[in-house]
Formats: sequence, structure tokens, C-alpha cells
Amino acid sequence: MTLPPLVAPAPELTVDEIRRYSRHLIIPDVGVEGQKRLKNAKVLCVGAGGLGSPALMYLAAAGVGTLGVIDFDVVDESNLQRQVIHGQDDIGRPKVESARDAVARINPYVNFRVHNTSLTRDNVMEIFADYDLIVDGTDNFATRYMVNDACVLLGKPYVWGSIYRFDGQASVFWAEHGPCYRCLYPEPPPPGMVPSCAEGGVLGVLCASIGSIQVTEAIKLITGIGEPLVGRVMIYDALEMTYRSIKVRKDPACPLCGENPTITELIDYEEFCGVISDEAAEAARDSTITATELKEWMDTGKDFLLVDVREPAEYEIVRIPGSVLIPKGEILSGEALSRLPQDRQIVLHCKSGARSAEALAALKAAGFRDAVHVQGGVLAWVNQVDPSLPTY
Repeated sequence: MTLPPLVAPAPELTVDEIRRYSRHLIIPDVGVEGQKRLKNAKVLCVGAGGLGSPALMYLAAAGVGTLGVIDFDVVDESNLQRQVIHGQDDIGRPKVESARDAVARINPYVNFRVHNTSLTRDNVMEIFADYDLIVDGTDNFATRYMVNDACVLLGKPYVWGSIYRFDGQASVFWAEHGPCYRCLYPEPPPPGMVPSCAEGGVLGVLCASIGSIQVTEAIKLITGIGEPLVGRVMIYDALEMTYRSIKVRKDPACPLCGENPTITELIDYEEFCGVISDEAAEAARDSTITATELKEWMDTGKDFLLVDVREPAEYEIVRIPGSVLIPKGEILSGEALSRLPQDRQIVLHCKSGARSAEALAALKAAGFRDAVHVQGGVLAWVNQVDPSLPTY
């Protein structure tokens, strides 16, 4: 499905711009007219991380006239394996500032806008309103649903990408011409069901593959060339080196873009998606200790079994001394319950506290009433107890 150009052309290209973009200009489908549309376009990248890095760099190189980024995070050393817009000297800097400097080196003709804040339902509509197109590089469901809903309500196209380990997906959601994100995923997965990249990892170069596809789709939409991924999801398997696409149809019953919409304004997305399940929140309410309390228990010789519910690869990176590894899945399935002692208190931990809370709920339900979990997990242990250990 070919769509009309999203953006009107700018009045002209300067001599310097003609020199810079000459390889675009000699493509008949792009030409001077298409490059003028890119110059006149305003594109916002949500996130300056794994997907946002290549997206920002190639959008800038392509000559998008106004390029914005919203991100509240700072550069961490663990980012550098895939977030190629940042470098070693940027560690500790706000990602938006590092991205700004990188874009300036790539293309000084880009008007770069910085939004050094978290995206919330209080600011998303105002921020999105001034852009033609949104490129989403987020890694959590709450923000994805919020980005989608804001784009539908504002009538803007949303270029979506998702990555995990060796697999990537990309699509264009534009309710005026096809389905929205809710048509593909009417409900978010149960809390803890889908690991994040921080939990499961991601092949660094996968970000470049999916991020460049997102930029390709943005350019096609802006200039009106080719067939964008509206109504299709592109699926990439890096290990098999295969690309395939599946069709997605607009859902007539979609509560946002369907025939009788019931969602007419932004909702509470954290509540909608849930960080942890209600059972986990209830289990953790009176059964949570801090990392410093755990250290005190160790120093005083308290008798307990410390169980790490992360995955083996995570356990190899960093571990709390004295912990034993029993992945969360083995606890939730009941497979590990027979291996746990009934006469010792059990203390659970994971990376940051969410998975251990889910495992705690399962243990409580199985009769381990005095089990507790560590707030903040191994990251809290490193920050509060032993900063010499690595994080990831």
C-alpha cells in the first residue's frame, strides 16, 4: 500500500545540502523533491538507547531537518555494547546530551531538540504534537502502549521496533491507514512473562538491523515512496538470517481505533501493564528486606538459604556470596519446591526485585510462609554493600 508523502517539501536546498545529499538526489524515487521533504520533516525518537542510537544517526545523516529525542537516562558502560551513538567518554552523561553531540558531528544542518525527561501521560501529547512522526525505541510495554495511544489520538504515524537476544520486529502503526499497536497486542503480557533486554540480553548489532529498518520506514513515510510496513510486521531472526512478514489487520473491536472506541484519552499505563502481578505485590508487602539488612543477617550468622532466581548466564556475571541458583521458572512450575528446605528461612533475590517478587508469591502459595525477597536484588547489593562487583 503506497501512501501520500507525510511532509510537504521545504522551499529549497542550499548548495552545501545538495553536495551532502547528492547520493539521495540521484535516486529517481527520492530526488530533490524527496530530499526537500526530509529537510522539512520533524521526527522524534523515543529513547536514545539500542534502537534510538542507529535511528538518530541515520535520520541525521539522511537530512531530517528537525530531529528530537526524549530520554531521561544517563550513559552506563553496559550500554556501549549496542548503543553506538555514545562512547567511553560519555559514561555518566545524560544520553540526550551525548546524542546531541554525536548528531552535530554527523550533520550540522540538523535542528536537534533535546527532551531530557521521562515520557509520561502528562507530557506525551504536548511533546508529540510538534512532530510529524514518532520512532519508538523503548523497551517496556507501558511506554509502547502510551506512545501508540498518543499517536492514534493525535493522528500521527508510529514506527515501532522491538529487540530481544537474536530476534527483532518492526512495523508502522498508523490508525488512519491501518491497524494500531493495540490491534496487534490487545492486552499486555502478564507481568514478568516477557523478559526485558536487561534480563535476557540482546546481540548488539541486532539494534542496528532493526533501527535501520525503522529509519527506512520513516524515510518512506516522509517522502511517500515504496510500500511502508502498515498492516505488516517484519520479523528478523539473526541466527537463521531470515526476514519474514506477517499481515496485521485493523481490529474493528479495537478499543482505541476500532468502530466504537472506548479509549478516548490516555490511561494509567503502569496499572494497565503492571510491573508485577497483584499476587507478587501482596506477597512482597510484608516480606521484603533491603540489601543492607541481608548483609546484617549474614554478619550475625542468621540461618537462611539465599536463592538467586535469575538465569545461569546472569549468575555467571555477578552473584551475592553464598547464594544458590534456582531460576524463577523452576519455582513457578513447582519443579524446585522439593529441593527447598522446610526448616530454614528462604531469602530470594533477582537482578532488581521484580522476578524475586513473583517467585516469592509462588513460595508463599506453596506454604513457605516466612520466605522473603531482597528489594532491588543484586543491583542493590552492588550499590549498597559491595561496589567492587560488576553490574549489567
